[in-house]
Amino acid sequence: MGRERRWFAVLVCLVVGGALTVALLGASDDGAPHGSASATAAPGDFVDIRDVPPARGEPSLPGPDASTGTAVIDCGRNEEEHYNQDNLVISPGLRGGAHHTHAYVGNLSTDARSTDASLAAAPTTCRGGDRSTYYWPVLRRMDRPARHAYEKAAGHGNAGEILQPAEVRLEFGGNPVGKVVPMPRFLRAVTGDAVALTAGSDANVRARWGCASHPDRFTTRYPRCPAGDRLTRTLTFPSCWNGLDTAGPERTHLVFRAANGVCPQDTFTVPELTIRLAYDAPGPGVPFALDSFPEQRHSPKTDHAMFVNVMTDDRMEAVTDCLNSGRHCRL
Repeated sequence: MGRERRWFAVLVCLVVGGALTVALLGASDDGAPHGSASATAAPGDFVDIRDVPPARGEPSLPGPDASTGTAVIDCGRNEEEHYNQDNLVISPGLRGGAHHTHAYVGNLSTDARSTDASLAAAPTTCRGGDRSTYYWPVLRRMDRPARHAYEKAAGHGNAGEILQPAEVRLEFGGNPVGKVVPMPRFLRAVTGDAVALTAGSDANVRARWGCASHPDRFTTRYPRCPAGDRLTRTLTFPSCWNGLDTAGPERTHLVFRAANGVCPQDTFTVPELTIRLAYDAPGPGVPFALDSFPEQRHSPKTDHAMFVNVMTDDRMEAVTDCLNSGRHCRL
C-alpha cells in the first residue's frame, strides 16, 4: 500500500510539473519574456555616429573592363504590411522558422511554403513586374507597444512598435574589375549572420549601420544619429556564383567577391544587390533594436537579409546590359 502511495505522489508531481511548463511556454508565446528572450539590446550595442571613424575608400580605381553601371528597382516600402516569421531561403517549408519577424517588398506571396512556380505566378509591389522577393528582420521601438497583430506575432522577446522605413532602395551594381553575367532565375541569396552573437566568429557578419548625415561612416553597432537625421542599414549581397546551383548549404553556391572585386576561381560574377534602408532616427535615449533569435539578444551584428531572383530572363538581361554598359537605370 505504501509503495502505491509513493507512485501516486510521483505521478501527481509529474502532471503538475508538466502543466506548469506548458503554462510558462504558453505565456512566452504571447510575448512574455522567458530565458534569454527577455534581453534587450545592451548599452554597449550603441555608439554615437560622430565617434565612428570614416570608412576607407575603394582599394583601387575601377579597371578598364569594369561594369560601372547601376540598376535601381522600385518596389515600395512595404506599405502593404507584408510580414511573417518565415524564412523561405534558410528554412523552406517551416512555418515560423525565423522566430522573429521579417518585412518584405516585391513578391506579395512569399512565405515558408512558396515554390518557384508560386513565386512566378504571384503579384508584386515592384514597378515593371519584377516578382523577386526581398526581405529582412524588422526594426522596433521598444518604448512603444505593439498594436497590430503582425507586430505581436513573433514572441520570443521581440516586442514593440515596428518601424516602417522612410526609404527602401534596391540597387544592383556591377564589378570593379570585369563584366557581369545574368543571375539564374530563382537564385537564392543571403547576406549577414542571424546568429552572429553566438557564432564564435565574425566571418559572416555584414551589418553596416549608419546615419544619412555621415554617409562615409559605418558600424556594426546601433548608431545614435543627430536630431532630424535618418538611421540607415546597408545590406550588400554576394555576387560570385558557382555556375551550377540556385541554392545550397553553407552558402557555397554564391559567395562574396574580394575587396578588389575579384571573384574566386571557377565562379561567375553576377550583379551585386545592395538593399539600403533608411528610418527617421529615434531620439536620444529611445530604445530600438532588431528582431532576433532569443539567444542573440537583439545584437546589431545579426543584421541580415534574403533575396530570391524571380525576374524574367529578359528583365535580368536588361539589368546586366545596364551594368556592363556603365549606365544608371531605373527599371
